Amino acid sequence: MNKKNKINIFMILVAFLVIGFFSEAFCGDSGFPGNRSRDDFGPDLVIINGNIITVDPGHPRAEALAVYRDKIAAVGLNSDIKKFVDKNTQVIDAKGKTVTPGFIESHMHPSPLYPFENRMHIVNLFDITSMQDLINSLRAKANITPIGEWVRGERYQDTKIGGHPTRFELDQVSTSHPISISHSSGHISVVNSYVLEAADCDSPSTPDPPNPPGGEFGRLSDGTPNGILYEGARSYLMSLPGVPPLPVASEEDEKVGLYTRFQTFIQKGFTSIADASTSNVKLSRYQSMLEEGTLPLRINMLYYYGDGSNADVLNAFVRIGMKSGFGNDRLRLGTLKVFAGNSLSGRTCWLYDPYEGSHSGDNPPYYGIQHPLLMGVPPKINKIILDGHKAGFQWAVHSNGDREIDMLLDAYEEALAQYPRIDHRHRIEHASVMGKDLTILRRAKELGVILNFHPYLYEHGDKMTDYGPERWAYLMPFRSAIDLGIPVAAHSDFSVSAANPMLRIYDMVTRKSKEGIVYGPGQRVTPEEAIFVWTMGNAYASFEEQIKGSIEVGKLADIVILSADPTAVNADAIKDIQVEMTIIGGGVAYKMN
Repeated sequence: MNKKNKINIFMILVAFLVIGFFSEAFCGDSGFPGNRSRDDFGPDLVIINGNIITVDPGHPRAEALAVYRDKIAAVGLNSDIKKFVDKNTQVIDAKGKTVTPGFIESHMHPSPLYPFENRMHIVNLFDITSMQDLINSLRAKANITPIGEWVRGERYQDTKIGGHPTRFELDQVSTSHPISISHSSGHISVVNSYVLEAADCDSPSTPDPPNPPGGEFGRLSDGTPNGILYEGARSYLMSLPGVPPLPVASEEDEKVGLYTRFQTFIQKGFTSIADASTSNVKLSRYQSMLEEGTLPLRINMLYYYGDGSNADVLNAFVRIGMKSGFGNDRLRLGTLKVFAGNSLSGRTCWLYDPYEGSHSGDNPPYYGIQHPLLMGVPPKINKIILDGHKAGFQWAVHSNGDREIDMLLDAYEEALAQYPRIDHRHRIEHASVMGKDLTILRRAKELGVILNFHPYLYEHGDKMTDYGPERWAYLMPFRSAIDLGIPVAAHSDFSVSAANPMLRIYDMVTRKSKEGIVYGPGQRVTPEEAIFVWTMGNAYASFEEQIKGSIEVGKLADIVILSADPTAVNADAIKDIQVEMTIIGGGVAYKMN
């Protein structure tokens, strides 16, 4: 398909979106009862006898609430709310359980969830604890996969299985299937010999293929690739002639898989998520699900801008007047997403000072891998940020290392100098290594940038060894940022870590890994602060603080009932708190059996 046809198809899609969004947003009665008399107002749903954490500073706790249609109509004491109940009201007795606003995920990568026997199924290797178990898990999938078709795995943890697997371990799974597995960071992959040979990266003519820009091949002592692909090396290898194309799901299978995945998030208390890898195809899938009534939660789409090659897409957005926030409260285009850095848990992000730990003996010292958009003078990221900012969009930019973050702040500063905008709310996604003083944090504050940290030390603390104790004190610096008055958001980066707000809140409060090691105790926050970040903080990050994020009159009735109070239990027990009910728009979307 040529470039012109791609643009035409995209414009048709945009027109389709305009019709779908605006009919959804503006058709029908959206009236709200306000201060009507009892005769005029019978709530659709009431929750009584609750320990309600409202996240409303003016009224932090309550006992009961009422919902009219899809919004919160009243909040207060049991006696205030019970008088509104009539025969048509659904009454939920919380029996003293804790009620909070629905949790909001600000950055994740939701993928369809397929049955094991489906050819699209990707084997989850996250909990594997030995190399042999990894081989066995992949072999089980290979045994039911036709010869020559892909076997794929994801989320393996090198620190849990004794290092990265290589082509040789994957060859033990099969030499008759192309095999590719990805690291838990998503920034490292491993392929077997079948794939390397198909790519002609393992032949007498190319025994030592050069590294592509922004990527590296893992190598044996003679320079031959060992199957490990760092950063851009995977996309480069997969683009080579001879490599079999990856399987593609049908539209219906993909929508069913997405619906199944979304249900797992709802069961953990998420009422809104942000897809940080929204493509044209995904955008179309979500719109279709919205029209069919099979989109079970709210989605902010962070449109993936690639390496700047999607400039035509941005131009198409501009031509129809689209900006951040286009859509409605169920499905909206939140922001533009781009990479300007690499991985923390994959230990590839670009640093000012060399890595420590396993890299301490490297000669020359290892500083990470420079991302392609940070190359050049000026770096490529500057123009990309300027173009999106000028067009009125909010940016959410992936950046982990302190050297990366500083360069991104340069790009934001330049864009704001040329086109000042007070409430831009540009973001740094992950923002992990912030330097050994507060200089970078203060720069972010001065520029009005939101820091969207990923609290995932519970799963990935053991990968922080390579950063050393001095940097642990400034990893994901929630405490310092909050104390400086910087707007803070948080996310799981699923599937990098579990999409579980209770586990992520535990992570923020304790900074403790699964192995019991505390990384940077000075950056711990209180449970109240953590709950605020996962509700109002994330709502603010998407310009939605006026409609969600707290239990206040007039806001969307997105509500969660928990088995215990995170602000009252021992900190170590927070991760074990269960979601007993999730309510989205006043309707019960999940109830624990």
